[in-house]
Amino acid sequence: MSKRLFVSALAGAVVLGGGAAATVALVGTADAAGPTGDPVIGKSSSAPVVLGDGGTDALTFTTSVSDDSGIRSVKVLAWPRSSRLAPKASEMASVESATCRASSATTSVCTYRAPADGRKDAAGIPTGTWYVAVLVTAEDHGTTFSAKASTFTVTRHAD
Repeated sequence: MSKRLFVSALAGAVVLGGGAAATVALVGTADAAGPTGDPVIGKSSSAPVVLGDGGTDALTFTTSVSDDSGIRSVKVLAWPRSSRLAPKASEMASVESATCRASSATTSVCTYRAPADGRKDAAGIPTGTWYVAVLVTAEDHGTTFSAKASTFTVTRHAD
């Protein structure tokens, strides 16, 4: 995996205390702001990652987010289930951001892609179930956090 994903995973392991991975999952909520006016995380997905020669070239995560004031930022952190310690919203300030494109005045589709170099970084990445934590910040500074916005698996390519 790329150093960027590895650093993200390592940071997650340091913050959370451990390592692992999971299957593709979709998480859905209404495509409008919630009753408190905070942003809403809509459909989210992650593709499986295969480490090693002939494996996956990147971790890819996509989500739909909405808020009546618009979306300011979406922070993303991939973390292994084996750590057993989910990140907290307060720990998301220094993680990488997804790239968002507005699909309307209130909704954006955001994508996070971390290149993978299966041969170079595979030894340091735990296999198994992983989650993607997401912190959404709206233009009006409202926030919504999900420690498990999406689930994916990390496996090693059979040589």
